[in-house]
Amino acid sequence: MNGELNKAKTGLVLGLFMAIAHAAWVIIVGLGVAQGLIDWVSKMHLMENPYIVSDFNLSTAIGLLVMTFVVGYILGWVFAALWNGLKKSS
Repeated sequence: MNGELNKAKTGLVLGLFMAIAHAAWVIIVGLGVAQGLIDWVSKMHLMENPYIVSDFNLSTAIGLLVMTFVVGYILGWVFAALWNGLKKSS
């Protein structure tokens, strides 16, 4: 193995990771506990939370998951391309 990353697989892994992380947030919002969680996390960072969590909306949630997957895929693909380019130049 020459240390090269497969761009498509790296993009897929990062895209799935980001989508799964955001799916957890979608579930938290759907359960109705997101506002309390975000308020608590803000207080743990010694901050006041200026944000209000909206009501759950399925189409918005699906859009979030699709967008985060696509962005993650692109970032993973670019990372692998840069990694492979740097490995070839060294």
